[in-house]
Amino acid sequence: MKNVIRTSLSVLAMLLISQVSIAQNNKKAAIPENENSLLWEISGNGNAKPSYLYGTVHMICNDDYFLTDKTKKALNNAENLFLEIDLNDPNEMAFLQKSAMGSEPLSKKLTAQQLANLDTILKEKTGMTVQQVDNFSLFTVMSLITMKSFGCTNLKFYEMELSSIAKAGNKKLGGLETGEAQMQFMGKAYNDDQMIAMLKESKLEDTQKMVQSYKDENLVELYKQITDPKFLDENSKKWLLEERNTNWVEKMPGIMKDKSSFFAVGAGHLLGEKGVINLLKKAGYTVKPILN
Repeated sequence: MKNVIRTSLSVLAMLLISQVSIAQNNKKAAIPENENSLLWEISGNGNAKPSYLYGTVHMICNDDYFLTDKTKKALNNAENLFLEIDLNDPNEMAFLQKSAMGSEPLSKKLTAQQLANLDTILKEKTGMTVQQVDNFSLFTVMSLITMKSFGCTNLKFYEMELSSIAKAGNKKLGGLETGEAQMQFMGKAYNDDQMIAMLKESKLEDTQKMVQSYKDENLVELYKQITDPKFLDENSKKWLLEERNTNWVEKMPGIMKDKSSFFAVGAGHLLGEKGVINLLKKAGYTVKPILN
């Protein structure tokens, strides 16, 4: 089990933060429905070449995995691949592997009631007990439950697949933030009670609906499905959505000014008033969907 966690935690971190960080405006779609696409072109504002923005679901069952021809073409045309974090940086991987283990056992960190609640959730959703995960961080436990919510044993990770393609094409790889920063955002956004409450909400049917919308490239519907106010108060919105999107958009101009770059981030980060698409437009860029 430790090997599984250490292999996938870096991508799971992005998945979890993306899933719980997009509940900002559930009343209207951020883009016209006829412009649904996972892939967007970024141009203008002094860019020498077009760059690309791609929304991922981070991980998906092997049988559901796909990468469209338009996405492969854009990635092949790009000179850089930038993910939320650089999965090929050994320092990043070392940090994420270390962070899989808790600073202290959960049996000491959590209250008796919290442990009881967590034990019930684990038994229901994974068949495991809290004793089996005592040495892991609560965030790692959250990762395990998220994996189970996909209802399959073989998962593919989009960031790893994209990285493999980029490496084969001798492209530069980078990250828009660090794993440590991601963990800090999560820590500032939620306390232990809130995290345990979110674990209880993980449901197979909701994940299946999300995956179908992703396969349909229905970005607006995907946004609606994974947006839920119960996951996001003002504090978590600040740390998991606004701060991260703003930070990324501040870094992107320097990355893509002279080189065509392919940015792949959680699909939920693309939409909304303070989503990456809208922030790029406000910064003076032309951002349009690539439909085919």
